[in-house]
Amino acid sequence: MPVERSKLLSMIEAARWAPSSKNEQPWRYIIFTNDNPEKLMEAQSVLLESNAYAKRAPILICAIAKKNYSEGGKYNRLHFHDLGAANENMFLEAFNQGLIMHEMGGFDVQKAIKVFNIPEDFEIGVMIAIGYQDKYTVLPERFREKAFSPRERRKLSEIAYVEEIGKGLE
Repeated sequence: MPVERSKLLSMIEAARWAPSSKNEQPWRYIIFTNDNPEKLMEAQSVLLESNAYAKRAPILICAIAKKNYSEGGKYNRLHFHDLGAANENMFLEAFNQGLIMHEMGGFDVQKAIKVFNIPEDFEIGVMIAIGYQDKYTVLPERFREKAFSPRERRKLSEIAYVEEIGKGLE
């Protein structure tokens, strides 16, 4: 099912307002929709078999980040952090719009650089599939168990420390 253009624009607008180092806003999104099936199929060609289900999504996005600051050209060590913040904003707005957004690292980066004609001063972060929730039965059998398993997270004491590493927050 296609995603309304207004919802796509709302998600991109949410990403636009993410915070970034020196307000650089290094994120860029190359967007493919089912409005142009040939281009969407070309974008899908970079996905690995493990993310083949994403080929059912009506929107596929290549999320990239500019590696250097615009002013002075120094390396921006926070470019991926900033891209992640923008992606999270988009993720939250996708949920708000009743959509499912899935970020994927499972793609052929070198092929993506060629297919999307990525300039050298940018780095590809993730591929993003966006659409409406489908049935889990579309997943290959070997991926269904993971889809139905409860999500687990580390304890707070394993990720947050008081004053020194190892002294877990309780």
